[in-house]
Amino acid sequence: MTITKLHDHVGAEISNVDLTRPLNNAAFTSVEKAFYEKSVLVFRGQNLSPDAHIAFSRRFGPLEVHILHQYQLTNHSEILLLSNKTDSDGNPLGLVEAGRYWHTDVSFTKIPSMGSFLYAMEVPPDGGDTLFSSQFAAYDALPEHWKTRLENLTALHGLNKTTAPKFTDAQLALVKGVEHPLVRTHPKTGRKALYAGVFVDKILNVSDAESDETLDYLRGHWARDEFIYRHRWQVGDLVMWDNRSILHHATSFDPQYVRHMHRTTVEGERPI
Repeated sequence: MTITKLHDHVGAEISNVDLTRPLNNAAFTSVEKAFYEKSVLVFRGQNLSPDAHIAFSRRFGPLEVHILHQYQLTNHSEILLLSNKTDSDGNPLGLVEAGRYWHTDVSFTKIPSMGSFLYAMEVPPDGGDTLFSSQFAAYDALPEHWKTRLENLTALHGLNKTTAPKFTDAQLALVKGVEHPLVRTHPKTGRKALYAGVFVDKILNVSDAESDETLDYLRGHWARDEFIYRHRWQVGDLVMWDNRSILHHATSFDPQYVRHMHRTTVEGERPI
């Protein structure tokens, strides 16, 4: 097994490993260490069954079942389909336009996810890339007065029909707004990271004007090229990312082509 850095701040490729077989403890420890350091890991050329995908993901913790139950893989509720394929009646099999904005997965819950594991089964010839922005690096690069300003601030994370167009009214009703720190401390490394994204409705205990100004500044800051690794998908890629230190953003592609992927999500902990 070899580990190759993909970007100064985020991303590493793990080569010469077959995830259809369980990693021994030494190999898993190396993968886990790289994950906490680089926040995004890429495994190319995998041939994963749903069971193998689930088994590898579960090494990192218990798996979540996404609230969008209509897009679960049949007989594998832990797998969410991200796909523009349709069934025989023309109904979508999965989320078609998932994540076309900067976000961290399911931050609108009290216990947001630790990590996401996305496996590519079919990809378009161009487009459909995923951008990953290191929120460790984004925080470290903040001017000191901004670090001071953000200290101890909390933000309200929620959902609406703009950010969750595929949610039914009943599913939206199950998601209540939750408060999380705007800067969170990673439980494994102790590093500080910005924690925001599209699901943030507002910053609490400041004026609306200050909330808007702060969020506008952060949106421009975390989208700077220096913090971003762009992943160009290939069939057989498994990409895993740390939702506690990463924002990600899916890019568009020509809908005449198929983009079909399986995603598992590992349970996390309450941000602090």
